[in-house]
Amino acid sequence: MSLLENIKRAASERKISVYRIEKDSGLSNGTIGKWGSGINKTPNMSSLKKVADYLDVSIDELIK
Repeated sequence: MSLLENIKRAASERKISVYRIEKDSGLSNGTIGKWGSGINKTPNMSSLKKVADYLDVSIDELIK
């Protein structure tokens, strides 16, 4: 699975939208979508950690 798919799956399991993750984590709207669209395939570690912490998963779980 891709990073974006893993984030969407974890969000869905928690009934949280990607928009909500971005907003609550202080990320710009559309940031997570860009990680899967090819616009910005490599997120910086601080942003990835914010998402992992918000979803209560490890970074490894998101990138596997």
